[in-house]
Amino acid sequence: MPSEALSKVLNELRIAAQHAGVPEPRLLAVGKTRPASDLAALAADGQTAFGENYVQEALAKQAALTSLPLEWHLIGHLQSNKAREAARHFAWVQTVDRLKLVEALAKHRPPEMPPLNLLIQVNIDDETTKHGCQPSEIPEIAERIGHFQNLKLRGLMAIPAPAPDTETRARAFDAMRALFLDLQNAYAGVDTLSMGMSDDAELAIAHGSTMVRVGRALFGERASQ
Repeated sequence: MPSEALSKVLNELRIAAQHAGVPEPRLLAVGKTRPASDLAALAADGQTAFGENYVQEALAKQAALTSLPLEWHLIGHLQSNKAREAARHFAWVQTVDRLKLVEALAKHRPPEMPPLNLLIQVNIDDETTKHGCQPSEIPEIAERIGHFQNLKLRGLMAIPAPAPDTETRARAFDAMRALFLDLQNAYAGVDTLSMGMSDDAELAIAHGSTMVRVGRALFGERASQ
C-alpha cells in the first residue's frame, strides 16, 4: 500500500483530472534536500519518477539507490559545465533553455543509452530572476534538438510566477498550453507539459499539465540547506 502522503497526492491528481475531463497527469516526486532514504521509502510505495534540482546532489542519491529502477529527471537550471554528468546520469532534462545546452547534452549522451528526453523550459512570465527561454525561442531550440538522434524532444516545462490570484496563474498556464499545442503540431512524440507544483497542481491540470512536480506534499516541509 502506498504511504498516506503518496496516496493523498495521487488521489488529488486523479480527482483534478476527472473534474477537468483530462487524462491523469504523471507525478514527479521532487527530492531536493531530501536524503536518499526518503526517496527509497517513496519508491517502496510505488513511486519511480524523481526530480532533482542539482546534479551533484542527484548523483549521490543515484549512487545510494543504484539497485532501484528509478527514472531521474533534472528539473533545476543546468550549467553547461554540468552537461556531461546530466547527459550520462539522467533520463530526462526538463530545463533546456538555450542552444548551447542542446549541443552539450548531445555531445555527452552515451550512444549505448536511450535518447535523452528533453523539455524546453519557458520563462512564461518573463521574470528576470527565472531561467527559461522566451516563447519566441522555442522553435529554434526544438529544431536543433531534432538534429540529434541521441536526444528526444518531449515537450515544455515552466514555473509560472507565484501570483497570489488564481486568474493570473491561470493565464500563464493557458499560455503554456497554447505553446505546447503548437509544438505538438510541429513535432511527433511531443507529449509532456510539465507545470504545476504542490500549491497549484490542480489549477495546472485544469489548464493542460500532463506532469506535476511535487515535493512538500509528499515529504513535508523542505529541510534548510
